[in-house]
Amino acid sequence: MGIKAASIKFGTSGWRAVIARDFTFTRVKIVTQAIADYLKSSGLFRGEVLVGYDTRFLGDRFARASAQVLAGNRIRSVLSRRDVPTPVIAFSILSRKASGGINITASHNPPEYSGIKFSPDWGGPAEPQVTGEIEKQANRLLRREHFLEMDFDAAREKGLIKEADFSGPYLRALARRIDLDAIRKAKIKVAVDTLFGTSRGYLDEILRRARAEVTLLHSETNPGFGGFQPDPSESHLVELRRLMSRDRKLALGLAADPDADRYGIVDRGGKFIEPNYILALLANYLIRERGARGPVARSVATSHLIDRVAEKYGRKVIETPVGFKYLGRVMIEQGAFLIGEESHGMSMGGHIPDKDGILAGLLVAEMVAKTGKTLSRLLQDLYREFGVVLNHRINLVLTPALEKGIGKKLAGNPGKIAGLKVVERSELDGVKLILEGGSWILARKSGTEPVVRIYLDGRSEKEMRELEKAARQWILG
Repeated sequence: MGIKAASIKFGTSGWRAVIARDFTFTRVKIVTQAIADYLKSSGLFRGEVLVGYDTRFLGDRFARASAQVLAGNRIRSVLSRRDVPTPVIAFSILSRKASGGINITASHNPPEYSGIKFSPDWGGPAEPQVTGEIEKQANRLLRREHFLEMDFDAAREKGLIKEADFSGPYLRALARRIDLDAIRKAKIKVAVDTLFGTSRGYLDEILRRARAEVTLLHSETNPGFGGFQPDPSESHLVELRRLMSRDRKLALGLAADPDADRYGIVDRGGKFIEPNYILALLANYLIRERGARGPVARSVATSHLIDRVAEKYGRKVIETPVGFKYLGRVMIEQGAFLIGEESHGMSMGGHIPDKDGILAGLLVAEMVAKTGKTLSRLLQDLYREFGVVLNHRINLVLTPALEKGIGKKLAGNPGKIAGLKVVERSELDGVKLILEGGSWILARKSGTEPVVRIYLDGRSEKEMRELEKAARQWILG
């Protein structure tokens, strides 16, 4: 008996599914048809739609199929000539005044996955009301396997499909946004791990323009990602951390996931620096060195270390649900100079309203070059000025029993957690309990994986251990 295919469901960052089981050419065409229907029915279609893909298996073929469906709907598309980062698609939507963009990518998921990210004309990730409409339409179309399409060559002849390289304008804009002179003067050595993804020719290229000495890892195309999950987190950046620990002349290690919207940072000597700390360091740097104005915005799951920095300088902190679709809107509508989330995502005012792992790495390189300090030293300086804030995330597998009981668990309101009084409760996204002294705990179901995520902020290693124990008891006990 065959495996029944799942319905099409958009999570926090688009639709993702296993290639050849649920992610098939027919389903890609159906989802594209649903996007075309949405663009036409919403009145948002007024120009071309950009189509890109990452380095995953058959990515270029899926992208061609998507462009053919757009052509069948008389929607002009511009297809990337090579695999392309999501932030480059976002930048190109804005610079070309496109109606939106479709990127064939599963971000940092394991190699057997692919996916579709849809970005509307404002350049950020599609919001829930948009993906909800696309999802409903896609599942209606799925029942009768309906879509329109046009032969690829015929569509090119009619001008409904064009091909382009999106890299030039993005690279020029990024070179203006980063202080390349500071990097040039510091003559730093940087290791760049592209994790077999789309950031090659982008992250390393800008650094070379700044005359940094670049050591490149995993720059070849490999749809299997070397047998590993291409996630720029500590546990997956083994080779980069090993290289940084061996070569003490390397000032910095930078990594990006396959579609280059997430970043990973490794300090001199091989120490991985968590994104929560990077965001606080960048907020402090951008205010002090660049005179950045406006508020900062972070997701509900992101450490409050950045709050301490912002509050000292009298800057407002805006908290959003998890997902860059919310943060991007804040940047546009409220002028935030820095937006970020703990899951390796950030952007800055004047840039795109979507996360950009290339920008993040380059800003960190500028900060290290300009200050002449390691990230560990900069973090210690930050702690001395603003106090210690540690953070941790726990992933609990969403078993049937946990799925059944999680609602009741989160509905409860414990008076204390790890001996600390609960002083505030938020249900912005999941349940967040603020504790006396400023520590907190958040529990929420993931929008991309079958797990319950627990996030913790604490003031010491001892407190973090106690918080983790109490959190597990709260959810599982």
